[in-house]
Amino acid sequence: MASVGWALLLFLAQLHSFANSKSHADANLTRHSAPSLCHPDQADILLKLKRSFLFDSYSITTLPSWQPGSDCCLWEGVRCSNSSGHVTALDLSGIGLHSKGIDSVIFNLTSLSLLDLSMNDFGGMNYRNPSDGFEKLSLLTHLNLSNAGISGQIPKGISKLTNLLSLDLSCSFTITDDGGNVGYIEACESWEHNFQDLVANLSNLRELKLDGVFILSRAEDCFKALAKSVPHLRVLSMDSCELQGHIDHSLSRLQFLSMINLSNNFRMTPGPFPEFFMYFLNLSVLRLARINLEGWFPPIIFQSKNLRVLDLSGNLNLSGNIPKLSNVNCLETLKLHMTNFSYGKSNYFINSKSLMELGLDGKIISMDFLSSFGILDSLRKVILTGLDLQREMEPAFLWIEGTKKLTSLEFFECDFSVTNSSIIGNSKNLRSLSISDSNIKEQTLSAVANLKTLKTLSINNCGLLGKLPSSIGNMSSLRVLNIFDCQLSGPMPHEIGQIKKLTSLILGYTGLSGTIPGSIGNLTQLTELAIYFGHLSGEIPTSLFSLPALQVLDLQRNKLSGPIQEFNVVSSHLYSIDLSINGLTGQIPQSFFVLTSLRYLDIAENNLTGSVDLASFWRLNNLTYLSLSNNKLSVMDGEVCNYSSNYLSGLTKVGLASCSLTKLPSFLMRLNHVASLDLSCNNIRGDIPSLIWERWNSSLESIDLSQNIFTGIQLTSYVIPFSNILDNFDVSSNRLRGQIPMPSSSAWFLDYSNNSFSSVLPNFTLYLNDTNFLSMSRNNISGYLPHSICDASALESLDLAFNNFRGLIPACLIEKAFVIGVLNLRENHFEGVLPSNISSECSFQAIDLHGNDIEGHLPKALYNCSGLEVLDLGRNKITDTFPSWLGGHLNLRVLILRSNQFHGSLDYPKNGEYFPRLQIIDLASNNFSGNLHPQWFQWFKPMEKYNNTGQYYTKVGLKETVITSYKGLYMTFEEILTTVTSIDLSDNALEGTIPGSIGKLVSLRALNMSHNSFTGQIPRQLGGMTALELLDLSSNMLSGEIPEELTNLTFLSILNLSNNQLEGTIPRSRQFLTFENSSFDGNAGLCGPPLSKQCGIPDTRAHPKSSSDNVDVVLFLFAGVGFGVGFAAAILMKQGWNRRWFCILRIQQP
Repeated sequence: MASVGWALLLFLAQLHSFANSKSHADANLTRHSAPSLCHPDQADILLKLKRSFLFDSYSITTLPSWQPGSDCCLWEGVRCSNSSGHVTALDLSGIGLHSKGIDSVIFNLTSLSLLDLSMNDFGGMNYRNPSDGFEKLSLLTHLNLSNAGISGQIPKGISKLTNLLSLDLSCSFTITDDGGNVGYIEACESWEHNFQDLVANLSNLRELKLDGVFILSRAEDCFKALAKSVPHLRVLSMDSCELQGHIDHSLSRLQFLSMINLSNNFRMTPGPFPEFFMYFLNLSVLRLARINLEGWFPPIIFQSKNLRVLDLSGNLNLSGNIPKLSNVNCLETLKLHMTNFSYGKSNYFINSKSLMELGLDGKIISMDFLSSFGILDSLRKVILTGLDLQREMEPAFLWIEGTKKLTSLEFFECDFSVTNSSIIGNSKNLRSLSISDSNIKEQTLSAVANLKTLKTLSINNCGLLGKLPSSIGNMSSLRVLNIFDCQLSGPMPHEIGQIKKLTSLILGYTGLSGTIPGSIGNLTQLTELAIYFGHLSGEIPTSLFSLPALQVLDLQRNKLSGPIQEFNVVSSHLYSIDLSINGLTGQIPQSFFVLTSLRYLDIAENNLTGSVDLASFWRLNNLTYLSLSNNKLSVMDGEVCNYSSNYLSGLTKVGLASCSLTKLPSFLMRLNHVASLDLSCNNIRGDIPSLIWERWNSSLESIDLSQNIFTGIQLTSYVIPFSNILDNFDVSSNRLRGQIPMPSSSAWFLDYSNNSFSSVLPNFTLYLNDTNFLSMSRNNISGYLPHSICDASALESLDLAFNNFRGLIPACLIEKAFVIGVLNLRENHFEGVLPSNISSECSFQAIDLHGNDIEGHLPKALYNCSGLEVLDLGRNKITDTFPSWLGGHLNLRVLILRSNQFHGSLDYPKNGEYFPRLQIIDLASNNFSGNLHPQWFQWFKPMEKYNNTGQYYTKVGLKETVITSYKGLYMTFEEILTTVTSIDLSDNALEGTIPGSIGKLVSLRALNMSHNSFTGQIPRQLGGMTALELLDLSSNMLSGEIPEELTNLTFLSILNLSNNQLEGTIPRSRQFLTFENSSFDGNAGLCGPPLSKQCGIPDTRAHPKSSSDNVDVVLFLFAGVGFGVGFAAAILMKQGWNRRWFCILRIQQP
């Protein structure tokens, strides 16, 4: 959806740019071309080029003058040579062209001196643009491909255009509305590996603009290359290029520079302001925002009298007095906000008559300083940051009120709670208002609603705002309303439909509830409606789809329900529809199938039903994104409709997960540029076809074929040839066999789990350079894990569980865990000891080595892993005492040491914190001995707080699974509650009485202390553990009566008190009425139901040993996708229990 938002903003910018400049450019081109007659082959080339363009609702023109038989020199955007009739200039900028990449036929226009394709859409990463061909345009002096959807490595041919004077490959731009508001947009998917090679031959270059292009060369190398190769450079713009390094002094040799823009390269090495910039006599624009400048600003005067723009904002550690600008006569923009400058009254002067834009920080705002600017008749825009005190806020507003022509105002990190909220409503001439990362009150929002002249209102990340006031309907001039990441309560006011001039309404992450007001259907000028990540409910008003100007409709991630009604599409300009992740029902409306301008349709993750024939989309020739995933749809592959054999041929992103497919859809065979394909959770059989890497190798970013019935892969090599680094390659949960194939270009996410693979490539780690997540779990892979796995420097999650790996765990995997967060080697045959030299920078969050042959001691250096949340070393051969030193771990939630050779007593500290967040501890089947001290249980603070709210413990992207074994049944659960807590001390040699202090653990869900030598009575305090669902005290030497208080455990589903020395009558109330004989067998003194022995009558029968000797609770975690680790536990519940908090995925015999 991000690409769609970019496209819409790009379109708005095109309109602005086109309106201001296009007519002039075309007039010039046509006037000079009139005497010429087009050379015949030039017209043929241009007509072939035109046929590659797709014209839709975003296109400003369809190039109607481009007709066979007419003089191409008179065509729109074309200029020819008077003598030869060859095309010398082609300017198609900002006309909303769309195509599947730039057609290489354009390189046959070898007489071009000017080529401008900017502000169009040539497909981005979805389509391959030619890497060769530009070198044929050797006469080019001006090349502009900015914001044209050019992706990938900058074509090498451009570096050979030795006559270039101007090169613009920018992927970002600004839009200025009539209120003076500037919005910065980034939409770049291009990069340059070797900057030196790019500019080495461009000695004539005067202008170089690469804003937004990812430059991989070091910053200092870039600047040295410019100084060496491009000596006459006048304009240098490398905003947002992710530069790393420092500003090299070699730039001082470029004395002709008039514009320097290096802003937003926040990875630059912190360093001082380059003083040599102040001596550039021609300098008119200097933008160095957010590049980590620090230290004292030079106390000298800028030598250039023509300086118009100075932007030093966002350099928080740049100090000193405000820059001296007394020599500057025409300053228009001064941005000093988010810096550490101070105001020295005695030596400061600025000629501010031409000042139009001013950015200031709260630390330097005072009436003295503001008054130093004098009367600012020209000032149109003010940016204020860090106003958090009343002494800063009130002078600022008083000064703003006196600035009569101010039309745009931005606040960042300001606190409006310290001043009178109504003061913001006094700026009656404002056209644009932006408030970000600030503390504002509901009253402030009401005051803003009184600004009748406001055209643009943007409020972002401002906490709790309260209700959206109904008075917002009075903002009759408002055109753009954007509220993002602010907690609004209640419904959208009906009065919002009164803002008749509104063109863009964006309310994201706001928490708005209630239904969508039908009055929005009155907003006939609305082009974008985006209300996402909220709590909207009810049906979608049909009128939304019929809004005559609407192009983008985004209602994703709400609670909308009911069917999507049919609607009128006669005047529809809808370009993008996203209704995903709601609760919509019914069938897909037929109206969708005739939205001919539609490019993006996402209705995934709803409850839509019925059959859908993919051929029904045959009219949607512009469709590039389609997702029907995870509904209740039955998708057919052109079996009903036969209108066109080329339906869906333009798709680049396809989502058909859980669509009841049994074969690969045939339309895939026609696609040449697939970027994303999701066919997961279907019943597709046969082989994974080779066309995926033969035809889509340069475009594919993500493929998910998981949970199907694929049995093979069509391969000529086990190294799959992909040109691009993949985001996702998932073939998990199929029936694939043999050797695991690896993408040649690496993939961020690789999942081969739940198959029958038997081996890996000997050098498979060579293909993990960019891999973040790798899972090969639940296969039949054998052999050794190579040390080269440590060379996978980006790896954050490694899951090789349930295989047959053997040998030593590479020590480097644990010792140098600087990045890896999740290590799951469960149920293999790894052996040896764990390394003891673990780095203090250890990044582990989960370690699961359960079910191997690890021996030796538990390394105390694990304490260095301060972020560790889960440690499972169960079922190994570790010999050690209880690791009480882990008790100081502030994040540890799960500790499983069962089935090892731990011994000794369970020690505890006398002071300090001890396992402060622990929720699962499993020490079963070891050799622990001695008494349990009452204070040992008192340390488990999370288990003392009862919580039944049912909140999930989640971290972004984390997939968790826990398996519990009880009496031979295996059950798998996901999304486990934060309230789950468990203690298992069974099968040890613990003795003495059970401390009554355990009764304080009121949130405990499972307690197993069976198969020990505990004596004495069952503590009555256990009756206060009202969340308990499993209690197993069997096979001890407990005596006395069963406390009546245990009947208070109304959630208790499993009780085992067998094989003790208990006596007396079994309680008969509440949950105890549900337990069977096996819960009490082996206690000669017990009587009453459910036992057959009646109280008062001796029972001399021998009692066989209960099968409960084999009761076992096994807990383990599978950590999947993500950067955090959750915790989990689960216990077997009776069918029909009304508080189920787990999802059973599978039940099978072990």
